[in-house]
Amino acid sequence: MTRTYAMVGTPCQITAATLMDRYTEDFPVELKLGLFCMENFSYTYLKKLAEEEGIDLADVSELRIEKGRLWFHLNDGSKVSVPLERARAAMRKNCAVCMDFTSEQSDISIGSVGSPEGWSTIIIRTDKGHELIEKARKAGYIETKPLTERGIRILEKLASGKKEDNLQEIKRRESVARPVLYWRVMPDEEYLDEITDYQFDDLRSDVIDVGACVLCGACVASCPEDIISIKDRKPEVDGECPEGCNACYVACPRTYVPDSIIGHDSASTPLGEYIEILSARAPMFRGQDGGVVTALLTYAMREGIIDGALVVDRDQERPWKPLPVLAEEPQDIVKAAGTKYSACPLLKILKE
Repeated sequence: MTRTYAMVGTPCQITAATLMDRYTEDFPVELKLGLFCMENFSYTYLKKLAEEEGIDLADVSELRIEKGRLWFHLNDGSKVSVPLERARAAMRKNCAVCMDFTSEQSDISIGSVGSPEGWSTIIIRTDKGHELIEKARKAGYIETKPLTERGIRILEKLASGKKEDNLQEIKRRESVARPVLYWRVMPDEEYLDEITDYQFDDLRSDVIDVGACVLCGACVASCPEDIISIKDRKPEVDGECPEGCNACYVACPRTYVPDSIIGHDSASTPLGEYIEILSARAPMFRGQDGGVVTALLTYAMREGIIDGALVVDRDQERPWKPLPVLAEEPQDIVKAAGTKYSACPLLKILKE
């Protein structure tokens, strides 16, 4: 019996899942909940940043980005913040070419921008996402209200700002012969012809060695030979790719992407295509920004819509080190609540 899953991911992880869904047989992720994401951080440098402020990550109860600052909420109730410009020294460099703030390939996008404190902004993008929101609302798992015009303006301004800034970075890198492949958009037919013979060696030279890997784990999950693994914070291969296999190259969100998924016109559309934008909160759940992600996944699992969910928990031995897990019980979803702000090979859990 085929099992179906949901996933909660950043824009690059959602793009990888979209590619795998389109070009991989029996891809089990049926529901994509995408997070708003301006940038992600290296765990090593995030830990170093905290230490420079005299903070032990073991004492941190919550991390948040608000009002131009990165906030460390401590277990004793106090808060320490650093300007986001300084925190960006810990940012993963591949985030500087991302043209997606609101996870435009998801079924539902979720984040705090534009909504009041304690509420989440949700962008409903597909009929599947709309149906889930309506059912969860009627069942009392969430409550919704229209997002204000001011909230929409704030959201659009932030999304447009990311696209404008990062498009300039893409152009700068291209000008010094550092190709940004995923922005070299091509039609589906050309795309499939172009990547026919591209294997892990090409993935290594085109993405990994030039520092463009987003560490999503899609290459691990897609490999039919189980010869790819992530070691020392980057994908490695142990074995020979079979002739004709290009699965890892296809799944990677930083290689070429067909224009049916990402087009250059998206640079001028701040939020991508959507059906409706709302504010929402989950009265029954305590979680970051209203607990909406936790509520939607819990509802979907209890109603048998999904058998499990790919989520990011925390490593028990290394505080705030993100750990990909497959949650198969509602309590696992609740336990994993909260944003971790560090790169995590989420999709590799499909193989494990």
